[in-house]
Amino acid sequence: MGVRTSVIDKWAERAWADYLIAVIVIGAHLLLVRGCGSGDWLTWIGTTQRTDMYAAATGAVSAIGGLSAIAIAIYTTANGERLRAVRQQRHGELRRTWRSLLQGTALACLLILTAFSLDRDKDPLSARFIFEYAMVFAAFRFARFVWLFDGIMAVSDADLVEEGPSVAVPARDPNWLERRRRQHDSNP
Repeated sequence: MGVRTSVIDKWAERAWADYLIAVIVIGAHLLLVRGCGSGDWLTWIGTTQRTDMYAAATGAVSAIGGLSAIAIAIYTTANGERLRAVRQQRHGELRRTWRSLLQGTALACLLILTAFSLDRDKDPLSARFIFEYAMVFAAFRFARFVWLFDGIMAVSDADLVEEGPSVAVPARDPNWLERRRRQHDSNP
């Protein structure tokens, strides 16, 4: 097991790490902005553009939440032997992780909407940093979602490969539409 795998495994086991990493990233950015007086990229654009960006980001993060719900549906309907074994042995961890992903998406949306409602001219409340935190946090949650979904799909795919095709794939007939039209025209 390599260093990369070890780091990913440690990260995967600790869903709370996403909160901490986002705090560290935004804290470092805030220190840079306050210390150097530069790097505050959200002040480079006007309030109207920022609020438009907040609205667009809320939609994007919500879409990721929707994808998570779809992934959960796929996971619960897949029925291969390996996936059933994973569900039986790790159901608590998987449920906790899926729930955490959905709650994280909701939290990110709530934080973005909070920044959206608090941001004013010159942003005296520094609401833009709430937005930045929400986006960094959402990015880590999305990475976690992709990692989990990829793992689940790999197990599901392994079941499919082993079972083989259960139904013969029909041959493609390029003339089916023309034949169908003739059948329809011949029947009054």
